[in-house]
Amino acid sequence: MEATTSAANQLQSVKKRRHTARTSVEALGDDVLCMIFVLLDLVHLIRCSAVCKSWSMVINKLKLLQLQYYKQQHVDSAGLSDASTYSERLLNQQLGQLAMDRHSWSLQEGPCDVFRWKGHLRGFNKCRMKMGLILTGVGDKVMRLWSAESGKGLDEYILPDKAPLIDFDFDEGKVVGLVGTRICIWRRVGSREIFSSREGLFARGLCMRYVDPQAVIGCEDGKVRVFDMYSRKISQIIKMDPGSVSSLCFTDEQMIISGSSLGSISISDLSSDQQVATLGTTGSAGIRTLCFNPSSYQLFAGSSAGYASCWDIRMLKKLWETRVSPNVLYSMHHLRNDKLTLVVGGIDGVLRIVDQDTGTVLSRWIMEENNIIDQSMGKNGVVERKKALKLSEDARIDLMPNRPPITCLAVGMQKVVTTHGDRFLRVWKFRGV
Repeated sequence: MEATTSAANQLQSVKKRRHTARTSVEALGDDVLCMIFVLLDLVHLIRCSAVCKSWSMVINKLKLLQLQYYKQQHVDSAGLSDASTYSERLLNQQLGQLAMDRHSWSLQEGPCDVFRWKGHLRGFNKCRMKMGLILTGVGDKVMRLWSAESGKGLDEYILPDKAPLIDFDFDEGKVVGLVGTRICIWRRVGSREIFSSREGLFARGLCMRYVDPQAVIGCEDGKVRVFDMYSRKISQIIKMDPGSVSSLCFTDEQMIISGSSLGSISISDLSSDQQVATLGTTGSAGIRTLCFNPSSYQLFAGSSAGYASCWDIRMLKKLWETRVSPNVLYSMHHLRNDKLTLVVGGIDGVLRIVDQDTGTVLSRWIMEENNIIDQSMGKNGVVERKKALKLSEDARIDLMPNRPPITCLAVGMQKVVTTHGDRFLRVWKFRGV
């Protein structure tokens, strides 16, 4: 009883401090904010502009981003007739590249802290991250939505019956799940009615990818079924591989790419039901995960033998193949606009940062299980903050205990979310040097 009261008092104290800090910040006038912002460098200005609308308006009004960019690039802005003549589009491109460079450097060099909390009552093994939100599930009867920044639980979606959840995805308005042999759709706003397809539509589905209005299901019989959200029917069936379809990804041109349990990779055009190409296999190892980069048209594949490979989809040519791990790779991901780094995880529990151009492993990270920096009481229980350890090149991974396998991962700006088949969700936050 005393422990509960103490935890409640601590939580109330934290809320009061946050409210006081927020009130103090809001009390600052534009003149004071201007005096503060002109002292900041470009990176800190970008961060401040993302804090709230009022800060962004002040920074944009003074054109501080443009001026700091001139300074960084050693451009004499005084020689220009007006700072507004600089191409806003080009500036946004340069700022985006700066953000990607900083993200890549942070993943390589750290430092990194891991925030861990109990996400589900039973073990779960999949996650997705979009728009600053994390969706978790597969293993129990519920999917949960979290804030990627604060770790706060925002919503949950209950499975309708005893059929298992196999895979899922989400967007601004809905959550789409492959449940047993059918597709289920949960609305994120308004009525919580669950829509579902008819029973028995798929020969055992193994994976799913969703881009509105279509969900594509990879099946055990080597075919993909394309489910139309509006008609709630199967609109296409495409033969992809001789083996089971173990992984899927989309391109922006409505091409579907599948990985097979036999190691082959196939590409088909959703608009014509035709198979476009089949890429070579990776030895006798099956493909466990695929990831496509629309910015570079590069396809990344991870195999059950620990190999990561890269293909140029336009030329249908393999660019590199590297055995980054001695064991199976379960998941790989990168930011959409990042052409530098690829994050890979697998059965050995090591988070690897890989160079997208060469396949070189740039850094390796594990969580120090027994090194708790601090812990706090959140809405969903205790949140532990632990240190992530960057491994040296000659480190013996097999001698390091407490490395739960990474069953799935998702990448955000300077953060990686991982699931491990247990009850805990882990968010790796890289701060950069």
